[in-house]
Amino acid sequence: MSLRIPVSVGVLAGISSIALVAGIVSFSTPTVQADVRLSRPPATLPPTAPLEMPAPVIVPLQTAAEQLKVKAEEERRADILHGLATWYGGPFNGRRTASGERYDMYGMTACHPTLPFGSIVRVVNTKNKRSVVVRITDRGDLLDGRIIDLSLAAAEKLKMARAGLATVNLQVISLGRGAYKSD
Repeated sequence: MSLRIPVSVGVLAGISSIALVAGIVSFSTPTVQADVRLSRPPATLPPTAPLEMPAPVIVPLQTAAEQLKVKAEEERRADILHGLATWYGGPFNGRRTASGERYDMYGMTACHPTLPFGSIVRVVNTKNKRSVVVRITDRGDLLDGRIIDLSLAAAEKLKMARAGLATVNLQVISLGRGAYKSD
């Protein structure tokens, strides 16, 4: 177990030690007259080394414009999700989605577990950098790190329909207001 002693405590201990040694030396050394020769030289204290203080850390202040820029960048990054995208089509085509719309596998729509219906998101395939903009119209339980389920048309534009899965970045462009009326 190691002890960390603050510098101020160490300095105080050193000064106290020097004062104690000086007191002992002065009381144990007999008083002599100036013309008397001593048989041994008086004890001398070693010179003390100057204390080395760590250099202060200087942190530059940010201007208000720089702070706003950093905040905007943090907010932009907060809107980007990373994960897997899948697609769904055939058996669901023409059925009602959770929002009440009819699913069109040739439309630019998607299923997301939490985003409000009508939200607009940009989906970027990280492998080939292709991107699409889709509207959230459906809900679903997505498994194994999947963050969005795209229509067939969106999956084809991302060149991921054949593989069925792709690693994507998802950026929310605008949040929707909720459910749609059924047609």
